[in-house]
Amino acid sequence: MGNAIGQMLTSAVGIAISPVPLIAVVLMLATPRAKVNGTAFLLGWLVALAAVTTVVVLAGSGAGANDGGSPAGWTYWLKLVLGLLFLLMAAKQWRTRPREGDAHELPSWMRAVDKFTPAKAVGLGALLAAANPKNLVLAVGGAASIAGSPASTGGKTVAAALFVVIGSLCVLVPLLVYVFGGARSARVLQEWKAWMGQHNAAIMTVLLTVLGAKYVGDAISGLTN
Repeated sequence: MGNAIGQMLTSAVGIAISPVPLIAVVLMLATPRAKVNGTAFLLGWLVALAAVTTVVVLAGSGAGANDGGSPAGWTYWLKLVLGLLFLLMAAKQWRTRPREGDAHELPSWMRAVDKFTPAKAVGLGALLAAANPKNLVLAVGGAASIAGSPASTGGKTVAAALFVVIGSLCVLVPLLVYVFGGARSARVLQEWKAWMGQHNAAIMTVLLTVLGAKYVGDAISGLTN
């Protein structure tokens, strides 16, 4: 089980520090339906991330992702593809980063969150967890690492559950701060939102580069042995 947790941890942290869901939930927590919509957003996120993780772990385990205690050959090819995708996304993230003096305008859907119903909040949470390209690739990579580990079925289940919990911290922590933070919560959440928005490009570029290098390195090592 320890191997499965160790393999997925970097991908889970990558999802957890995604700025878009954090900014979205902070905006929701500033609306009249804060608790209801914030909780609905978290629910949609958890269900979608858990669904992607479960499907990939089950599919990978069923396809023999682990062969006699070591990852099957095809898992290294998958890691190579994912690693290259991470590197491409890192390059794109850096090229499209906001320059000094650029105006930071929120997307139209973020400006409309104050009109969201709980159903729309659930849908948005699910979309950001499973349809956002960066999060989807991170989720597939982390779940594939769990599937390729030598852990037992129980160990993989625990690792998958931890993966979902860690990957959901970007939504869960702001909601907990809002519920238990009292009068200071609004200021704290706005500071987080501003900081994540300002440093988003640098954070994600470094993270995706590290993930890409790790996955490519693991793939080359496995394929040449």
